[in-house]
Amino acid sequence: MKLENLDKTPEFKTRKRVGRGPGSGMGKTSTRGEKGQKSRSGVSIPAWFQGGQSPLYRRLPKRGFNNARFETKYAVINLSDLNRFEDGEVVTPELLKEKGIIKKQLNGVKVLGNGELEKKITVRAHRFSSKAVTKIEQKGGKAEVI
Repeated sequence: MKLENLDKTPEFKTRKRVGRGPGSGMGKTSTRGEKGQKSRSGVSIPAWFQGGQSPLYRRLPKRGFNNARFETKYAVINLSDLNRFEDGEVVTPELLKEKGIIKKQLNGVKVLGNGELEKKITVRAHRFSSKAVTKIEQKGGKAEVI
């Protein structure tokens, strides 16, 4: 490589000098526009600020570990729902789903003690409330935990 073969040195753009009188065309507001937060001196708006709109990091769904994901959810039924069955019948989660009393079994079926039971039946479920067990046994039925 020789000096005569080098390209011409690149020309650099001169720096914009704002606020320098009427001849430059950049006086008065110094290219900042009229009014507003950004036209003031000492302004520092963070890059993620979106003008008071709900920020992106709050609108996006959260990721990561959460214990609620591992919660055991039961399909809940009340004693009053069991009055559809005949005396002496064995009520199972499969039968409840078949009759349309529950839609999904989820992690099991829990029987609550709301309402009155009018028949003597055997109930097989994953969970029972203490009130439900006493009411089933008072009618002569059985509460069997699966």
